[in-house]
Amino acid sequence: MTRKLLVTSALPYANGSIHLGHLVEYIQTDIWVRFQKMQGHTVHYVCADDTHGTPIMLRAEKEGITPEALIEKVHAEHSQDFAEFLVEFDNYYSTNSEENRQLSGNIYRALKANGKIATKTIEQYFDPVKNMFLPDRFIKGECPKCKAKDQYGDNCEVCGATYSPTDLVNPYSAVSGATPIRKETEHYFFKLSECADFLRDWTRSGTLQAEAANKMSEWVGEAGENKLSDWDISRDAPYFGFEIPDAPGKYFYVWLDAPIGYMASFKNLCSKIGLDFDEYWKKNSTTELYHFIGKDILYFHALFWPATLEYSGHRTPTNVFAHGFLTVNGEKMSKSRGTFITARSYLEHVKNPEYLRYYYAAKLNGSMEDIDLNLEDFVARVNSDLVGKYINIASRTAGFIAKKFENKVISAQHAVIDDMRAAAPAIAEAYAARDFARALREIMKLTDAANGYVAEKAPWVVAKDESKTAELHTICSNALEMFRLLTIYLKPVLPNIAEAVEAFLNIQPLLWTDVALGLRAQTIQPYAHMVTRLEGKQIEAMVEANKESLQATTSTPHSQAHHAQSQQAATEVAAVEHISIDDFTKVDLRIAKIVSAEHVEGAEKLLKLLLDIGEEKPRQVFAGIKSAYDPATLVGRQTVMVANLAPRKMKFGMSEGMVLAASDERGGPYILSPDAGAHPGMRVK
Repeated sequence: MTRKLLVTSALPYANGSIHLGHLVEYIQTDIWVRFQKMQGHTVHYVCADDTHGTPIMLRAEKEGITPEALIEKVHAEHSQDFAEFLVEFDNYYSTNSEENRQLSGNIYRALKANGKIATKTIEQYFDPVKNMFLPDRFIKGECPKCKAKDQYGDNCEVCGATYSPTDLVNPYSAVSGATPIRKETEHYFFKLSECADFLRDWTRSGTLQAEAANKMSEWVGEAGENKLSDWDISRDAPYFGFEIPDAPGKYFYVWLDAPIGYMASFKNLCSKIGLDFDEYWKKNSTTELYHFIGKDILYFHALFWPATLEYSGHRTPTNVFAHGFLTVNGEKMSKSRGTFITARSYLEHVKNPEYLRYYYAAKLNGSMEDIDLNLEDFVARVNSDLVGKYINIASRTAGFIAKKFENKVISAQHAVIDDMRAAAPAIAEAYAARDFARALREIMKLTDAANGYVAEKAPWVVAKDESKTAELHTICSNALEMFRLLTIYLKPVLPNIAEAVEAFLNIQPLLWTDVALGLRAQTIQPYAHMVTRLEGKQIEAMVEANKESLQATTSTPHSQAHHAQSQQAATEVAAVEHISIDDFTKVDLRIAKIVSAEHVEGAEKLLKLLLDIGEEKPRQVFAGIKSAYDPATLVGRQTVMVANLAPRKMKFGMSEGMVLAASDERGGPYILSPDAGAHPGMRVK
């Protein structure tokens, strides 16, 4: 059955360049969209630059240009980067559009008519140096809950708490570094607190991944409780954005009109190609709506956005798919280490965007887990999988078709081909579930089988025997049919290579249904090399080009304050007492296999794990990782536990050890995972 799908990626902010962290999401979405289009479905993939807010206004002021000129320049840069990474939007637009202004105003009026807008006078921080009210993200200080430093004015990135900016301890302006003063102003609020019952049902309806739904439940509260606060949707002048209807000097907060930008971009596309906008956005629409986002903006997309749609008379998303962050070589991207890499820098040094598309796909499994770009592994995997396995099939056989058979292939048939065709449903299911890693594992198994066939038949040997010409023709034709099938399966990930293969085989653009058709007796084009090996020196040059010295940071009041805090933290780290190797060996760290994982009734943060560490029976451990993991995704994984920690009696039962996990102000907790080859019970030393 043909489906109608509208797909979006989160809107990149028009205040900086696209980097490799951003590209995780756009590549993930593009692969999924291309797969759906290969299935024959009607799919529209739209996006836009997110262009409003104080950061845009301040950067434009700093550069001496208008905000409009700034966002136009950035839009051109973003569009070029996406195009060169083969991210194929059906429409890439801007939130600073007339369509978005009208839609935002209409949605606001609908919410107001529905009794969901309130006004009240609030006390807000005001920067006496810049003479402006400070948005939440431009106030920093200590979290009132966990005391973490340098947290934003609306939520803590360490403990996840949400609060008002005035709750911050020791606040300072992120614009000037000045201590802000409190000042009264009238603001407009969306009554999110009245939407708890709807959001509780919506977030548990299958629209979110399980781990995301768990997080939303923490924020919304269980039945009978309401943890939601009303949402401040207004900002005071000066502000770059849309003025609120009938409220001079008041502007929509960027997070009100940014997601409406999805609708605006689609509305713009509708006017271009004659689509029915209402068919996709009306209540009870039979079309499908999918949002791909990073887990850091889940709060806005899984609470504010569906509530805004529901109470303004629109349909809600079919699914919101969240992904994790990108690390490079196991660490947060770093300018000093040269691993904060822009899209442009990658293209200048590595050049081929499909290498990165393939590597990301090999890591993405449809969950909210972070993925790591290990640069050494990146080179090895590209050279092994794409050059040494996939392309190798054609490069080792196509030459014989040209030399011996005038570029003509014959109908192909073999048991390996049958097995490859039979794998299509499983690969399709993995793509549909966004488990690209599983899809590529299956494809690479087939690639190994194809290479095994070529190695066994050894056409380079057969070609020396003139009596075996027919056999040689069959071997090479079979190999190219295997190559064609693999290309179908890889096409969502490698669209440029697929296009080159289509030209080489002299066939129409490949669809998923072409799996069953097969190459017939036909003439192909002479083979031309499609992929070159990736060299380590290209990566080294890219990393070196992205290194920035942190010594040259300009000292502003804010940077001085931040520097002082960093110095204090460094002093605290340096003051930590050293331990001896004897002290370390007292801790018995063991590799543990997670046999089972489940929620603990009545516990907000705990999961109950059964851990196999090579003993007669598994150990029971209660771990505070509920906010980060869906229990089902943990079963079968290996981790590291403290095996000689004294058992602790808890109200939920006895905890017989401790699972090791990492966390800091950047996120967590993230459980540790050993390398391949480690087995339950092995000691970590």
